[in-house]
Amino acid sequence: DLLRFRGGLDVTRGQTGTESVYTNFRGKEIMFHVSTKLPFTEGDSQQLQRKRHIGNDIVAIIFQDESTPFVPDMIASNFLHAYVVVQLTHSTTGDTLYKVSVTARDDVPFFGPPLPNPAIFKKSAEFREFLLVKLINAEYSCYRAEKFAKLE
Repeated sequence: DLLRFRGGLDVTRGQTGTESVYTNFRGKEIMFHVSTKLPFTEGDSQQLQRKRHIGNDIVAIIFQDESTPFVPDMIASNFLHAYVVVQLTHSTTGDTLYKVSVTARDDVPFFGPPLPNPAIFKKSAEFREFLLVKLINAEYSCYRAEKFAKLE
């Protein structure tokens, strides 16, 4: 029911699209601002509607194509402080696997759970739980960074 928690998205007029990704995990409502689900505005070279949501997030999940490097500086934002990078891969037996890496600004304290070595996960409920806990902890940790700590 998106009328209860909408994550800043327009759920009545459709200005932010008609679909999103939402979950309730351990009593925490999470709305993902998925760039490809936010409307593409023809003629808007900066895609301000997308930037308005994603650029004001604190933590981002980056789904990375296999050979595409991710450099956090590619995303201009004063708010984004932590990135969880997920890369799809496959095992020799054809299982869907995800390689995970994490990066954060220097003033963001470490947040768990720690990544295993190697940080490769099978597609499973356990991976979903690991990822959601990591994302929630990342946000809490970001609040302790200098920029956000000053707001308290």
